[in-house]
Amino acid sequence: MMMIDKDTGLMTRPNTPWHLWLVGILAVLWNSIGALDFVMTQVQHEDYMANFTDAQKTFFYSMPIWAVAAWAAGVWAAFIGSVLLLLRSRFAVVAFIASLVGMAVSFSHNLAAGSLELMGGPVYLIMTAVIVVIGVALSLSVFALDA
Repeated sequence: MMMIDKDTGLMTRPNTPWHLWLVGILAVLWNSIGALDFVMTQVQHEDYMANFTDAQKTFFYSMPIWAVAAWAAGVWAAFIGSVLLLLRSRFAVVAFIASLVGMAVSFSHNLAAGSLELMGGPVYLIMTAVIVVIGVALSLSVFALDA
């Protein structure tokens, strides 16, 4: 929301509230984890992939390109949205919505492909739910930019 400065008569933007900085910084850190996971999995980093079973590695390495693209969209759009949130850009909402679409496609593929038990059963479902809830919350946080 723009305001008119009483002294200069110029349009100014109010200072960024501390809670927006807190949410933005936490969002960048959170989404950096997803970005790191995506990159390390895609480049098949030996030390990183040592944390996965052979069956899990096979699952990751055999994902169809459209599922990898959806995963990439979900991860990178969320990261970019977090940066845009810090910059107080209205385009953050577009990035977060793109991220939610990428997540929906990616998680749907993973569940349809039978990854539930492969990735840890209920723990995988809980982590997926946490990721989606945080994604939705970040999408809604953009509306605080006008506050």
